[in-house]
Amino acid sequence: MKRTHENGTLRVANVTEEVTLVGWVSKRRNLGSLVFIDLRDRSGIVQLTFDETIAPQVKDVRNEYILQVTGIVEKRKDANPKLATGEIEVRVTEVRIINTADTTPIMVQEETDALEDTRLKYRYLDIRRDAIKSKLMLRHQVTLLTRNYLSKLGFVEVETPILCKSTPEGARDYLVPSRISKGKFYALPQSPQLYKQLLMVGGMEKYFQIARCFRDEDLRADRQPEFTQIDIEMSFVDEEDVWNVVEGLMKEIFHEIKGAVLDSFPRIPYTECMSRYGSDKPDTRFEMELHDVSDVFAHTEAKIFASALENGGIINAMNAKGAAAKFSRKDLDKLQDFVKIYGAKALANLKYTDNEWSGSIAKMLSDEEKASLTEALGIENGDIVFVIADKKKVAQTALGALRSKLGKDLGLIDETKYNFLWVTNFPMFEYSEEEGRYVAAHHPFTSPNLEDLDKLLTDKGNCYSRAYDLVLNGYELLSGSIRIHDQKVQAKVFEAIGLTMEQAKEKFGWFLEALRYGTPPHGGVGIGLERLIMILCGTDNIRDVVAFPKTASASDLMSEAPNNVDDKQLKELGIAVVK
Repeated sequence: MKRTHENGTLRVANVTEEVTLVGWVSKRRNLGSLVFIDLRDRSGIVQLTFDETIAPQVKDVRNEYILQVTGIVEKRKDANPKLATGEIEVRVTEVRIINTADTTPIMVQEETDALEDTRLKYRYLDIRRDAIKSKLMLRHQVTLLTRNYLSKLGFVEVETPILCKSTPEGARDYLVPSRISKGKFYALPQSPQLYKQLLMVGGMEKYFQIARCFRDEDLRADRQPEFTQIDIEMSFVDEEDVWNVVEGLMKEIFHEIKGAVLDSFPRIPYTECMSRYGSDKPDTRFEMELHDVSDVFAHTEAKIFASALENGGIINAMNAKGAAAKFSRKDLDKLQDFVKIYGAKALANLKYTDNEWSGSIAKMLSDEEKASLTEALGIENGDIVFVIADKKKVAQTALGALRSKLGKDLGLIDETKYNFLWVTNFPMFEYSEEEGRYVAAHHPFTSPNLEDLDKLLTDKGNCYSRAYDLVLNGYELLSGSIRIHDQKVQAKVFEAIGLTMEQAKEKFGWFLEALRYGTPPHGGVGIGLERLIMILCGTDNIRDVVAFPKTASASDLMSEAPNNVDDKQLKELGIAVVK
């Protein structure tokens, strides 16, 4: 099909040229003997004019019809500054209707009032809107930049299997029944973790992949059941080598996409991160850090604080500078309910306005305690302090969640900033109340810190690892670690999480076998591509950056998946559905 230009590329420089264009009708306007049509293709929109000699040929044309037109580019008398092509129009001399269209169930316009479920059901129409199309094109640009950048550094792109073995110690697997081996199942990969490590055993040294991953877990705004990660693994490296590659890649992407020049990324250990921000993925575009003020209340007569300390807890406080007047009694009651979501029993507050103290705990505190708090938190007129006394993890997590909420509610976040942060030295294990044992905090192939090797079996709660996350504006952008390459250390880690070597061999035997044949030291990362694109696009909904996303219930409204299958298919697989 003949086409000389893309619609959105025409400019004043093209005036007097004859062009042939194709696209969808975005808008039609009749002005007496003249008809104006906005013709849209992937590149943008251009205005077409049809005079009385040719207008009858488009009298029945409606929105979303596909046209091919030939005409002369002319300068517009009244420019439209909202369009990139707004200084010109095309006077049509020939027109052909390529295809017709029924009235669409959603309006294909930038501003739409269609419900998200309707947009998802007719996603192919939603993609015609620049709001979605531009995000998919940006995603392509980022993956292309990634491939080029890593290739220049000597990385090799290798595809790993989609049908693989189910492994424990992670999120829930999606299972695929085998027709040939009835009663047995493949799993879809949660990540290419073991395969990329085997590529290091295989001597590839530098690997990457734009990898599809699958996790059967509850969804949220920044999570889909199937997602993509930029997967990277390197041999003969330590943390610095991995971090330098990732920082270089991020600087390349953000410079090319946003024109941003990024500084080196700061690094803080996990324990310090939790202490300062109450989160292992803090938004550092604003301050308002947490402070452990337990010492201030070491001899307090306030029962709520004394009780927390006696039970081994801590007292955490946070100063919202100049915000005292912004919180009514009703607002403070809502914040009480908010912190309870995170397990906190109560949220205390202390206001300092016009040199006077007020708030829920003002009368409980001695003058000495108020003076100590003022010094510790830098309290000034107009400030409000929030305090939680509870178990350490609860106090930090609840106040950290409140910090994130207030950062948005009080308008403290500079949306023009891109604040990266490496969070390092994560705990090796975390205690699972549900399972009654310690489990791997990252995955069981993460290397412990060398100085903590003796704690693997004796002090699991204080054993830290060579795991790290990269955080961007409050989102966990990637997770990674230096891996275990020593068989003896790997055996100890399995023992620490309650796996005997027999059980480990049953679950990971094919991988453990490989460790016997000269495994190099190695490490890597998995970068969440959708989260990266979300931030670059300025959206907080991951579905906006996925071509055909699932709903919060993991349903595809467009294709109506998941769906029932007939009994013949089930019989071939040796499966019976229990209702």
